[in-house]
Amino acid sequence: MLKKLQYYSNKIEELEQKYGLSFYPQEFELINKPDMLAYMAYEGFINHYPHWSFGKMYDKLKYLGESFEIVINNNPCVAYLLASNSLLTQIMTIAHVFAHNDFFKNNARFANSTSDALTMFSSHNNRIRSLIKLHGYKAVEHILDIAHSLKFYSHENSILDFIIKNSYIPDWHKTILEIVMLQSRYLQPQLETKIINEGWATFWHYKILHDLNLPSDLHFEFLILHNKIIAPTSENSINPYLLGFNIWSDIFQNCNINKMLSIRSQCDDNLFIKNYLTPELIKKINLFITHDKNNHLQNYADYTKVQIILLNNIALNNVPKIHIIEYNNHSFILSHLYDGRDLDLFYTTQTLKYIQTLLHRSVILFTNFSGVNRKIICDIETKIHIENC
Repeated sequence: MLKKLQYYSNKIEELEQKYGLSFYPQEFELINKPDMLAYMAYEGFINHYPHWSFGKMYDKLKYLGESFEIVINNNPCVAYLLASNSLLTQIMTIAHVFAHNDFFKNNARFANSTSDALTMFSSHNNRIRSLIKLHGYKAVEHILDIAHSLKFYSHENSILDFIIKNSYIPDWHKTILEIVMLQSRYLQPQLETKIINEGWATFWHYKILHDLNLPSDLHFEFLILHNKIIAPTSENSINPYLLGFNIWSDIFQNCNINKMLSIRSQCDDNLFIKNYLTPELIKKINLFITHDKNNHLQNYADYTKVQIILLNNIALNNVPKIHIIEYNNHSFILSHLYDGRDLDLFYTTQTLKYIQTLLHRSVILFTNFSGVNRKIICDIETKIHIENC
């Protein structure tokens, strides 16, 4: 089977290059299902630092659908394939992986990502483990918990960045915050390109496997598997493979390959959906809005509302926008940029408590609940108060 996989890998790389795709050097490794689950739980990096959240994710993944591969944005690009996959599944997955490789190499959102992520994660793992030896697991875990609660606020001049640069917390605390911040920055482009990237990979595995002229039995298996991948989800969510594949297929029908390569290089999910999710596609994919009160299905003609709601719930668009107002010896004051969506009060108060235990001063967050301006206060005793403004 390995000889067949090598043959098809070479053939797939050659075909995709003819269409204009380009790649980092590509490495494949076959792994078993337990290892695949471990890689998935550790965000693709088995040499990740230890934290309870990864074990929780591992348990969750055991009950979810099977994954065929994991692709690491690295130079060289590394992909782990499930060893138990059928020959056809491996062939399709290899075509999928090469398209991901091309996307990582050429998309603008990945221009500043590390060229050797594996080394970075390994180094961070060693640093965290050395801190555990010095300060104990519970103490390090607590700071990791705080950093994880703020990891989506990891871009430049955000909350994590501000605390690292301006607070007087111990240096080893800052080291942990910085590690989580750097890893979050590395992973952020993947969150912001989930639909366009998975759609790109799905489009190309579909096209390339047709170009391979597979034997009829393998081709039939391929069609069944592909249709399974792009099937609508039963949950109240969008299947990124379905949405991305249909948008790319529509672009392919109306543009040339050079235009597709340009879109691949320039767009993230926001631009991709704003510019290329048409009313016709919304109807074809059967996207609609369900109103909570009367379960009313939104008219397809009102596609702008469908598009807006979709945009509000992808990537980091559902992460509240928080601005820093003031930091002094007594308090840390923040403001929530209200967009009509109320904060999750439990998550918000727990995060404020985390910040308070880190900075040892009261934390105040200005926000809005149901049209009323309020402030949530976590005092120096880590007690929560909510007051109208």
